[in-house]
Parts: sequence; C-alpha cells; structure tokens
Amino acid sequence: MIEVERVALGINKESGFREMVFSASEIAYCESKKNKFEHYAARFAAKEAFFKALGTGWIENTLFSEVEIINNIDGKPEIHLSGSTQSTINAMGITKILVSLSHVKKMASAVVILEK
Repeated sequence: MIEVERVALGINKESGFREMVFSASEIAYCESKKNKFEHYAARFAAKEAFFKALGTGWIENTLFSEVEIINNIDGKPEIHLSGSTQSTINAMGITKILVSLSHVKKMASAVVILEK
C-alpha cells in the first residue's frame, strides 16, 4: 500500500525516478490516463509486493523496471519479467505470478502471490 502523492512527488521531483522504476510501456499506459499518478502508484505497489512476496525483498540482479505490470486483453493485470530479473526469478523456481491492483484518489495497493 502506498500514498499516491508519494509516488507523484517522486516522479515530479526526482530526475530519472520514473524511468528507473517503470518500463516504457508502463509509462505510456499511465501517462494516457486521466488520473495517471493513481496508476503509477498501483504499479509501484505491485512491484514492492512482488519483491516482498519473494521473501527476500529487492535482490541483486533484479530491477524494478524489469518487473512490468501490464493489463491483458481482458484488462486483468499481469506481471511480466524481463532481462536479468527474469533469469534470477526463473532460477528461484517461480512458475506463476498472480497480481491484484487497487487504487483510489489518495491510496494504491497491490497483492502478489508467487507459486513454485
């Protein structure tokens, strides 16, 4: 769970924060939305929930921007991994990743379940 304003401040104040945390397609998706910071915050919450679900927190050879939250054709959120993050997670034996996002004006939250 995270405050939408906290993510908005990071994006507006910190140079490179948005590109460090989000993929190009996530940025394009969020920027296309009326309440874009709610969408950024929900994706940030999902990335943090993903790393917490690993039981290790953020680990070496993983990048926030390589943990991409996309919506499938039905609008359901999914996590796609790429680069060194994908290799690292595959080596851990993770076979399925489930994600749920929620956001309102001031708060965003996410739940991630990993299966081996």
